[in-house]
Amino acid sequence: MTRRLIALDIDGTILLEDESFSPGAVEAALAAEAGGHIVTLATGRSWEATHRILDRLGIRPEYVVCSNGAAIMSRDAAAPGGYARHTTETFDPAPVLDLLLEHLPAANYMVELEDGRRRYTHSVGDWLLDDANSEMVTFDGLKGDPVSRVVVVSPEHTDGEFLSLVERMGLTQVSYSVGWTAWLDIAPDGVDKSTALEQVRALLGVDGSDVVVIGDGRNDLGMFGWAAGLDGRAFAMGQAPEEVSHAATDITDDVEDGGVAAAFETLGVV
Repeated sequence: MTRRLIALDIDGTILLEDESFSPGAVEAALAAEAGGHIVTLATGRSWEATHRILDRLGIRPEYVVCSNGAAIMSRDAAAPGGYARHTTETFDPAPVLDLLLEHLPAANYMVELEDGRRRYTHSVGDWLLDDANSEMVTFDGLKGDPVSRVVVVSPEHTDGEFLSLVERMGLTQVSYSVGWTAWLDIAPDGVDKSTALEQVRALLGVDGSDVVVIGDGRNDLGMFGWAAGLDGRAFAMGQAPEEVSHAATDITDDVEDGGVAAAFETLGVV
């Protein structure tokens, strides 16, 4: 049997906006895992926000990709929650934060430290902050330590306006992606979901043609190109933006209509 490595995005892929699962996604993931395939998550979320979804999904992959590829978690029975940090990529956030503040003085900012702790200037509901692992600070308090990512939310902009503004900034020495809304994720230079997934693929010994990725957002473009370049499969959700759909090898149904489950059926893994 061909053993596939199947990496799933979370938001807009396996999860609906109300945090419920896409129809059939849980059953499909569990069936594929029971059939000997490797089902994991590759998300922009921090580990703090990811492990809750992993627990609800019921799968226990050996490796999980978080923070848009800046963090790889590995299964470890001795670690809290059963996972420990395998690798974390970091960078100095000060230069990019100063540039962002110049153009987006009213935005909300958050940084994620190497150990997963987060510092933020204003609380945003989607960040799923908690008192144990997060701290509200001044803008200058975001600086001073290496970080795995910087997150910026600018409610006063549409996603189109935000994308245009970010492109005009000329961000260099970092990797970045703009989300569906005015949400910017900044990672270390050259790091995205694909760079982490390539490490996972090599660690697990999976052939390139047996990798599958499923996603819906601009931060999935890197892993789409990676999978396609290895002769693997890259499924875009039906509601994905045009540029994301164009980068995919396959298009599945919308998240509301069970797109992940439909993709698993197409693959023949359920």
